[in-house]
Parts: sequence; structure tokens; C-alpha cells
Amino acid sequence: MLSHLVSSCVICLCVLNWRERIPNSSSRQTNRISVVVSSQQEIMSASARGVAHSCCRWHDSAMKIGEFEVKDDAPEMRNTVAIAMLRPWIDVGRVGTLTLTKLERHMQAKELGRLATPGNFFDFTRYRPRMRMVNGQRVFTTPNSIVHHAHDETTDRDYLFLHIREPHALGETYCDSIAELLTHFDVTEYCRIGGMYDSVPHTRPLMVTGTLTDEQEAKAKGLVSQRRSTYQGPTSIVNLVTERMIEKEVDTTSLMAHLPQYVQLDEDHMGAARIMQILCAMYDLPKSLADTSRGEQQYRDINKAVTDNSEVSGLISQLEAYYDRVLANASESDEEQPDDEDTQSQFAPDVERFLTEMGERLEQEEEGDDLDDDEA
Repeated sequence: MLSHLVSSCVICLCVLNWRERIPNSSSRQTNRISVVVSSQQEIMSASARGVAHSCCRWHDSAMKIGEFEVKDDAPEMRNTVAIAMLRPWIDVGRVGTLTLTKLERHMQAKELGRLATPGNFFDFTRYRPRMRMVNGQRVFTTPNSIVHHAHDETTDRDYLFLHIREPHALGETYCDSIAELLTHFDVTEYCRIGGMYDSVPHTRPLMVTGTLTDEQEAKAKGLVSQRRSTYQGPTSIVNLVTERMIEKEVDTTSLMAHLPQYVQLDEDHMGAARIMQILCAMYDLPKSLADTSRGEQQYRDINKAVTDNSEVSGLISQLEAYYDRVLANASESDEEQPDDEDTQSQFAPDVERFLTEMGERLEQEEEGDDLDDDEA
């Protein structure tokens, strides 16, 4: 039974593992590297302006904050909220990336700073530099951790959007530099967002867990699950940033979207929409930012793919039963919260083994994802 289940679900994963194909860059050859920049976002904005050759000139007038180079003409900020995502650890389905990118576009955010020497922290055999053609010029991109700034006129609040990468070396220095940057700009709240795989069905509302302030909990009532994480095990060194902010009595909040473990989407737009929905409630942003149409279409496509597969349908039925019985009724009482071992014990043995094997497979794939990174 297990072999049939695993085989069927692996086939299902192959069907559901959609990849958005990006047309190959122009094959036109040039004799020299014309530009050096450090982010895909910067390349795209430079391409739109038609001035790719000048997109990184601002660093000539930058000031140093920790290990970051920041624009000298950085604006004064007030009521500043920092929203951060971390890749590749907790950016499953690119939920964090999609959310930050949409917020940046909405607020017309501009780059504020980046690591002065990213090679001090990143292994470039794992986070791969890239070569691209932009406006007929060859552009070399170096992976980096990048910070954007925006001011929301409606709420008179400033935002820092942090695209953070997991460091391979000097983790404490890296985290202290991020904390120093946040302190320099008088950040009043540090919010982490992301996505992770979990034993949940795609046929139920995606669950989001997290930690909010009392005021935010009131605003986002019913949108955030009260289920508490009991996870123990390996984690990211970037959690040190949270510890540093707590020491400085800065509010620390978090949102994590729980995505179906048996489906891998390069971009899970439903997960991103759920995170955005809560952020809009927390910070009084336009509800229209949380557009679910694309995510709903993705999940309808999943329904079509699994309709005729009895084994996968059986797996989903058990996940639905567990969701309805336990997850949808989670209370604030710690005594009523299932721990991670109890979660899988709710399923049939074959399903338990499958979920364990799938989790191990996903962990291995996530470790290898940064070897062929197409974003800075």
C-alpha cells in the first residue's frame, strides 16, 4: 500500500510541480562586462528606466552601518516597521518574496542599502552569481541581502523591506549588522514573514500562524490561527536578529503560512495572498492588495490533477479530517495543542510514513535550492 501511495503521490508532485519558464536571454555577445550590480530587482528597475549602466552608482556616496552600505541621503523615518523574509529556509512557495515584492510595488519602495561585501557571508558556489543581458549590455549580478524603504502617506508610516539570505559564514556578525541597521532607523516593530510545508490539505483555508501584538490580534481577529508551534530542532542563525530586537524592547511579530506538503509550487500565490491579507489588517493597508484570484486558480488546477487518483485522494481525505478535527478548532490553551509527534500519529501508518518521507525529501531539495539561485 505504501509503495503505491508514495509512487502515486510522487507522480502527482511531478504533475503539480509547475515551473514558470522565463525566455532565454538574448544570445548577443559582447566583449566586456559593462555593469556590476547585485540584485535582480535592481536589474529590472534599471531596465525599465533604460539606464542599467548607472544603477549601482549610489554606493559611491554611501555610509556604513555595520556590514551594510546605506545611501547617505536616506530619509528621516517615523513609526518605522521592518518586514523581513528569509530565504531559502522559510520562503517555501516564495511566499515571503511575493509578498514583499507586491508591497514594494504598491508603495514605490526604493533601495536603501545592501551588504558592502556579501562574499564575507555567502558561499558563491551555493548562491550563484548570474550573468544577464539588459538593454544589450552584459550584467553580472552578485547575490546579496537587500533593504528597500517606502513611506506610506495614508498611515504616515515608514517601512523597511528586508530580503535576507541565510548566511554561510560569520552568522553572528551578519545578524548584529541587521540589528544595527534596524536600530539606526529607529524601527519600532520587526515582523518576519514566510511559508513552510505542513500536513495540511489544499482543500481547506490555508492556515497562518504567528505572533502579533494585542492591537494587531484585534485587527486580524479570525485571520491568524491560535495554534502554537512546538517545533524543536535545527533553526536559522537569523533568529538572532529577533533576540537582539527583544533585548532592545522592539516589538517582534511573525507570520507563517502553512502550505500543503504534498504539492510543490514554485510560487504559491494563495499562500502569499493569505499573508498579505493579514498584513493589510495589521497595518491598515488596502484590502485589494490581498488578491486571491491567481491562488484560487492554482488550487483549482490541483483539484483537477488529483481527481482521478484514488491514493492521493485518500491522503487528502485524512488530512482534511485532521484539519477539521484539530487544526480548525485550535485554542489558546497549551494543553490542547498537539505536538509534532502527535500530529502524524493522527494518520494511518502508511500516511505517517509517506509524510515523513516527503518531509525528508523536501528538506534535501530545499538544501539544494540555493545551488542554482536565479535571484539576488
